[in-house]
Amino acid sequence: MKILQFGKGWFPEEPGGLNRYFYDCTHYLPKAGVEVLGLVAGSEQVISESHGRVQAFATSSLLNRWRGARRDAAPYLKVTDQVADVDAVVSHFALYTFPVVQQLGDRPFIVHFHGPWALESRAEGTKAIATQMKQWIEQTCYRRAAVFIVLSKAFQSILHKDYGIPLEKIKVVPGGVNIERFQTPMSQVEARQKLGWPSDRPILVAVRRLAKRMGLENLLSAMAQVKKKHPEVLLKIAGKGNLKETLETQIQSLEIEQQVELLGYVSDEQLPLIYRAATASVVPTVSLEGFGLIVVESLAAGTPVLGTPIGGIPEILRPFSQDLVLDGYEVEHLSQGILDILEGRRSLPSDRACQDYVNANFAWLTIAQRLKTVYAEVVEGA
Repeated sequence: MKILQFGKGWFPEEPGGLNRYFYDCTHYLPKAGVEVLGLVAGSEQVISESHGRVQAFATSSLLNRWRGARRDAAPYLKVTDQVADVDAVVSHFALYTFPVVQQLGDRPFIVHFHGPWALESRAEGTKAIATQMKQWIEQTCYRRAAVFIVLSKAFQSILHKDYGIPLEKIKVVPGGVNIERFQTPMSQVEARQKLGWPSDRPILVAVRRLAKRMGLENLLSAMAQVKKKHPEVLLKIAGKGNLKETLETQIQSLEIEQQVELLGYVSDEQLPLIYRAATASVVPTVSLEGFGLIVVESLAAGTPVLGTPIGGIPEILRPFSQDLVLDGYEVEHLSQGILDILEGRRSLPSDRACQDYVNANFAWLTIAQRLKTVYAEVVEGA
């Protein structure tokens, strides 16, 4: 099969779960026998970094991005002696697929639904008119799709209930993780030494975009509660976003400067080390968590994850360990869960158990084969 895939941005030029997923698709689908051609917004380096698989169009104005997407997609959507037809077109991001929907002809069109773009914007405080426009763009693209692929049953439910997509058109295929990249041979002690972190304190990490709905404000308030009994606990938050100043102010007002540190942006190379150095990861999401790539990344590094029962998080954690799923996302749920770990009321799985679980269920080669099966069913049924 030859598949044309529309992404958002090129990882690691533009961080983010969607971009990481698209990047991994371009690397692992060919190993499963799927030829991938891709289009994203990015720099001139994308085509060389992707070994010719992915082209990048302009990153300036939205109008230029739409023009670039139409221009660069045209050769693949018009069969000539020089360019073979593609078997299907796959969308990972409605905004950049929107300008070519009318050019698809009778080709099968598959949508990877990474999340409710408009609903996420509304949850983060975006203006109503912008949210409505995003929803219209989504619906325009989704009306044309033959099949949708979601990362969790939670997002299958949102796609069905909020977008009116029939359940029989929605396939659940979880996200994958690059096992080799995250399974560092270092021990927790060695990772801490390399990072310059203290060896005598319990350390929690939260790898999150600093934005609403990520639950970071609740996590900071929970740390203030935990501090009363365990002032030795340290929380390190990795990520950037527009909530940075708000979180800094909250840390100062709660007087938890000795318990919490904002690390800012963490490079792709350093991320496995940060997971490995932690006692546990915390995912305090309050809404719209479709999968939780950081959950499987942390587990792949051998570090257990304490997560809220939101979206796809419990779908990953509950089959592995009920103790890793919090009772809720409120401050008291987070603080109690952390105290339970520190005081032995919740058991943390071993690093080997975490890695074995991910190897068996979320290795990218396995996920790529499952995606290929869905693609093939659509192509053969067209």
